[in-house]
Amino acid sequence: MHLLKTLCLAIGLMALATVPARAASLIRDADIEYALAELADPILRAAGLSPAQVRVLLVNDSSLNAFVTDTQHIFIHSGLLLKLQNARSLQAVIAHEAAHIINGHLTSRAGNIASARTAAGLGLVLAAAAAAAGGGKAAPGIAIGAQSSALRVFLGHTRAEEASADQSSVRYMVRAGVNPQGAVEVHEMFKGQEALSVSRQDPYMLSHPLNRDRMRAMQGFVAAYGKDLPDNNAANYWFARAQGKLSAFTRAPGWTLRRAKDSATQDIALMRQAAAYHRQSDLKRALAAIDDALKLRPKDPFYMDLKAQILLESRQAGAAVSAYSQASNLAPRNALILGGLGRALLAADRPRDALSVLEKARDRDFRDARVLRDLAVAYAKTGSNGMASVVTAERYALQGRMKDAALHADRAMALLPSGSGPWQRAQDVLLTAERAARR
Repeated sequence: MHLLKTLCLAIGLMALATVPARAASLIRDADIEYALAELADPILRAAGLSPAQVRVLLVNDSSLNAFVTDTQHIFIHSGLLLKLQNARSLQAVIAHEAAHIINGHLTSRAGNIASARTAAGLGLVLAAAAAAAGGGKAAPGIAIGAQSSALRVFLGHTRAEEASADQSSVRYMVRAGVNPQGAVEVHEMFKGQEALSVSRQDPYMLSHPLNRDRMRAMQGFVAAYGKDLPDNNAANYWFARAQGKLSAFTRAPGWTLRRAKDSATQDIALMRQAAAYHRQSDLKRALAAIDDALKLRPKDPFYMDLKAQILLESRQAGAAVSAYSQASNLAPRNALILGGLGRALLAADRPRDALSVLEKARDRDFRDARVLRDLAVAYAKTGSNGMASVVTAERYALQGRMKDAALHADRAMALLPSGSGPWQRAQDVLLTAERAARR
């Protein structure tokens, strides 16, 4: 999931005139994000980007798409992660988006938001992305036509930019030791899309124009740069784990239980079973499955995190605090795990302890709306109403609810010392909301 500076907007804010009331949401899961980071790491390094500075985040959208909006975030739709067949294909998508960053394709586009370094900035990014990529599906009420076309500029690339990114992405993959055939496989997945009407095409087609010539060019790039590189077992493991975790929480539990035995490894199969049993409110079987997974990987913080989640959502607050504490000891800097620990402490009626942990989580990652919600509760329970208002304003901004964000930001500024850090955070949200409302 850190950075919290003054929001900077490019002249492209005019493209946000029809942004929906709610932004597309992010799927925040420590296990999945760690897997995405592992897959992205060699690609980003090969591209000359820092894995510590570029985050790969998962958007809760069943359509097939991926996009970048600034130099520090790569967004992958959950639908695309579920559709891809192997690690190298996902790494090809990451390499392609990294190429758009390195090749300077962001600065030249009207509609680009120059920064998503605050909750308000990221909220605007996700709202515009939902409108641009999803049309009526991802952003209800967005008009089809000129306004929608203008918003698509936010994500869209020219064919020249795509050709440049294609060539660069293959180079990065080979440099990283990743089989570039994955890039061809991604193109083949979208083959035939151009014959469909625009309303039936996947968003990837609209933001990343594909055609037969581009497909042939990509095959040529792979032939020129490519080597007979073997698949990486670790990459395949983390791909299977991310995809398995996501499907276990988004598909019907029965579907997961029928297919868990086909997982790449036994621990992934057990993790998927644990998630499915938990969703069926079968605590005994869920705990048995995740405990068996932990026997196979006893120092895995993310399996312990899942156990803690199961306990907390089964109203076992004390046991959840213990499990989250173990997970946090194994991954002490993971903001999402810290957020879970803070949530469990709140449930255990320990608001002051929760406040300390949740502030650490927010400092390390402002992108988790659940942490902001829980932090507001912790501040309210400890009598800090001004702080409760500022983090509530940030949460609403992150969710694209700019009117609600402005209301709470205004309230926070009235309660907090003028010019203080929290007061300035509230002012950032208020100014962003006012600018968006004027357009």
